[in-house]
Amino acid sequence: MRPSNAAEAWATLVRGNVNFVAGTPAHPRQDAELRKSVADAQHPFAALFGCSDSRLSAEMIFDVGLGDMFVVRNAGQVIAQTIVGSLEFAVEVLKVPLILVLGHDSCGAVRASMDAVTGDLDVEGQYISKLVERIRPTVLSSLDAGIDNIDLININHISDTIDELLLMSSLIRERVESGKLAVVGAQYRLSEGLVELTTSRGQLES
Repeated sequence: MRPSNAAEAWATLVRGNVNFVAGTPAHPRQDAELRKSVADAQHPFAALFGCSDSRLSAEMIFDVGLGDMFVVRNAGQVIAQTIVGSLEFAVEVLKVPLILVLGHDSCGAVRASMDAVTGDLDVEGQYISKLVERIRPTVLSSLDAGIDNIDLININHISDTIDELLLMSSLIRERVESGKLAVVGAQYRLSEGLVELTTSRGQLES
């Protein structure tokens, strides 16, 4: 049965991740017949905004299939107007009850922002610099709090990203406040394949 609320959606993702970590994925909803059945319309049960790292393939690590997740990604899961618009579309039009903001350990974008703070970033791309600059406030506030571990800084970045999303989008904020939507943050461990919940806004209990 398809998840109908945030608690069910999150539980489904957790079960899928357990399969992935154990090396026993079910590979659901990936056959040719299913492909045909979802061609006319999509009904995902969750939206994911995550880092575009090539090792962070959302459908694989959560063992879900076609039409299950509405996925938006960029380097370092940095919030932007186009990201917010895409997530609003998922909430308002596709009616997803859950948004997951997913980061991962040893994130290159966070490392680049840390290097930028110390003056050690050496890149030519001006838009790389702009992206890195968006993570700078989290790096600075973390360092001020005595946190210099890249993975702990990224957990703070996930939380700050969710705060910014709720600040920018009155639609998403109001849906969370009304109990119709939950927004959660999680960190993915690259070597273990494990997804760990780090932040939760909204109702995640059945």
